[in-house]
Amino acid sequence: MVGIGLEPDGRFPREPEPIPENLAELGDLVRAHQADVGLAVDPDVDRLAVVDETGHPIGEDYTLAFAVRAVLARSAHAATARVVVNLSTSQVVEDAARAHGATLVRTPVGEAHVAAGIQAEKALIGGEGNGGVILPELHIGRDAPVGVALVLQYFATVKRPVSALVAEAPRYHIVKAKIARGADLEAAYGRLSGNLSGAAVDRRDGLRLAWEDRWVHVRPSGTEPVIRIIAEAPTRPEAEDLISRCRELL
Repeated sequence: MVGIGLEPDGRFPREPEPIPENLAELGDLVRAHQADVGLAVDPDVDRLAVVDETGHPIGEDYTLAFAVRAVLARSAHAATARVVVNLSTSQVVEDAARAHGATLVRTPVGEAHVAAGIQAEKALIGGEGNGGVILPELHIGRDAPVGVALVLQYFATVKRPVSALVAEAPRYHIVKAKIARGADLEAAYGRLSGNLSGAAVDRRDGLRLAWEDRWVHVRPSGTEPVIRIIAEAPTRPEAEDLISRCRELL
């Protein structure tokens, strides 16, 4: 095992979020040492991101998807199990739950909402698509070291390269945007649900519209005077189209 940025000097060595654009140095390290996997966390160590054996960051949502597969694969009750995630978590996690017969339950965005949902549903595992894994048999909080243990257990069990596991799964693309917040959100939500037809509507946290293979989530930010728009679809142009249509209607 080799590492970078391990000095306990109180200074985080890169931009804090473990998102692909901040993991180039880790990717270089993986390639230089021909490692099987790279692992990155954020400053408070509750989010985990994975870099495959080619040095490519695969996206934070796969952290939770792999952890879900690890937990359900060793459970005798996977077919009746619940997995709890927030409304903006990728479809790859739902695919992981369904592959083992489990039911995916969504909550409003926020660790507290997910934790409450895990307790209410007596879920085996849950978390958020930003790389936050919650394993309730240990505690009800996002925990990157727990995520490390679970994803490494999964990789050791399936004995497949990380890139191959990603390639064989259905691929989705997430696009995120934000616009200035208007005064009448209810009217804006009405325009969206009226013009983007055929979707399952969820109003627990802003507005989430979901179709069979794509979704868009529109919600007011809790920290900025903006509306956040997150869309996921099988291709990036399709996700960008959902974002564009929401911008126009908002």
